[in-house]
Amino acid sequence: MKIEPCDLPTRPDLVDGARTLLLDAARADGVDAFSEQFVLGITDARLGHRHVLALDGERLLGLAACDDASCELVVAPGARRRGVATALLSELEGRDVWAHGNLPAARSLAEKHGRTMTRRLLVMAVEGEALREAARFEPRGDVEALDLVESVERFGRDAVEEAWLSANNEAFSWHPEQGGWDRERLSRAQEADWFAEEDVLFLWAVGEPVMAGFHWTKWHTEETPAFGEVYVVGLASAFRGRGLGDPLLRLGLAHMVGKGAQRVILYVEAENVPAVRVYQNLGFGISEEHAVWSQV
Repeated sequence: MKIEPCDLPTRPDLVDGARTLLLDAARADGVDAFSEQFVLGITDARLGHRHVLALDGERLLGLAACDDASCELVVAPGARRRGVATALLSELEGRDVWAHGNLPAARSLAEKHGRTMTRRLLVMAVEGEALREAARFEPRGDVEALDLVESVERFGRDAVEEAWLSANNEAFSWHPEQGGWDRERLSRAQEADWFAEEDVLFLWAVGEPVMAGFHWTKWHTEETPAFGEVYVVGLASAFRGRGLGDPLLRLGLAHMVGKGAQRVILYVEAENVPAVRVYQNLGFGISEEHAVWSQV
């Protein structure tokens, strides 16, 4: 086995093998080993991801990917228990590593190498009658709901995207992945093949182009039936404490139910106990978790 640093976007001969590896691992584990950004980083050099390969000749046994904040790794199901994960992990000394699904084998490997779980990200889901109940949106007189298409028609794209970025960065000033966005980062996010402008919803102050909050929904078609996701939801600082969080969440749920969603998921930090309780009160339950393992 050979461990080899690699810049995958410059190696199209290896990209198909990396994608096949990820698909095989997802089928075996029931959860994707790489998050959306790391999948994009296999071919998008703009993300600046660094890769480490575990190779047996030309056969790809395992893959690790890193950005400035963290790393993710995956091992082919047929190559497990052969030291591949250990070899890759040794190349990630001092780096935070995600374990998607936080599966027993990943936990055991991390603990064996002296790592500590420092972050838990929960996946919560709601379906059936509980979803239909949670999707009851009641309009308010102080804000107006518009989707991205309608907002651009009224206020212009530049004004809308600047307001969107401002609200996002206020809501997620603390967040390692979602905070600190700029127009280039927002533009890249909108390049995703699943992105649809009508699935981005805003609450605007009535009578003025001031954004109160946004609810970016995502439609998953990789399963049948398709399902929805509360992708990102946030309030601008000036509109917190006004009771807008609940209608903003319900606005997106109503939109997804209107598209035919029978199930909706979301991601939330486990330590954000108030948010977890809000979602539980709306009928969401924990369906899986992801974890960051660090050397501390």
